[in-house]
Amino acid sequence: MSRSCPECQGSLATERIETVCTDCGLVVADDPLDRGPEWRACDADERERTGAPLTHSRHDRGLSTEIGRSTRVKGRKRRRLARMRRQHDRARIASKTDRNKVYAFTEIRRVVGQLSLPYSVRDQACALFSSAQDESLLRGRSLEGFAAAAVYAVCRTNNVARTVGEVVAVARADRNELRAAYGAMNRDLGLPVGPIDPREYLPRFATELDLPPALERRARALLDDLVVGGKNPSGVAAACLYAAARDTDHAVTQADAAAVADVTPVTLRSTYRALD
Repeated sequence: MSRSCPECQGSLATERIETVCTDCGLVVADDPLDRGPEWRACDADERERTGAPLTHSRHDRGLSTEIGRSTRVKGRKRRRLARMRRQHDRARIASKTDRNKVYAFTEIRRVVGQLSLPYSVRDQACALFSSAQDESLLRGRSLEGFAAAAVYAVCRTNNVARTVGEVVAVARADRNELRAAYGAMNRDLGLPVGPIDPREYLPRFATELDLPPALERRARALLDDLVVGGKNPSGVAAACLYAAARDTDHAVTQADAAAVADVTPVTLRSTYRALD
């Protein structure tokens, strides 16, 4: 390639992927190759090109292949590819254990997406489900319950503010199935769970109740002076928001505040009285 601009005969300069004339700014050529960083091998200094990273959200860690479809293939070849695809799918899920994982992991990904949770929660929930399956905790219990319980348990261990009601609202399991599965995992797997800090609920509850940031800050100050031990964290957060709304004459009822926290108005009132 010539080292002068074809338009003004000016000099050329290469910046990243483009060769540009320094006088008139004409882009003479570009290099579409991706010369960015590659995956680095953990046990060597050389770089290696690989596929997507391994993930716990797939029963085979994401190592399987798929036979795609094409509208350009017709007749006998299309029927042969359909048979190959069917046999490949059967071989990919070789046992009932794998079949249960495929179903449960799909449910976990759906619940995580509905709750707008990060990918780290999805992967940890799938790994937790696999651990429960390895310990034979699924016998006599529903897969949907364990999938929902795995998401809730990971939220608890990572201090992510999600209530049981919120998980049940988007899951295919009811509250009893989730609690039974969560109890089994907590008992037999020794989950490092503890009470969630009520402060984690305040921003989301304030948004759902349409309360201004100043009122949220007032509720946070009320929470600092309250002894939370033994109380439902979501109910405590809702009670502080309700108390702050009452002090500033915002129209928030006890029923509305209790509904966003998935607690009863009686629970909210008992915490509200403790603030007086």
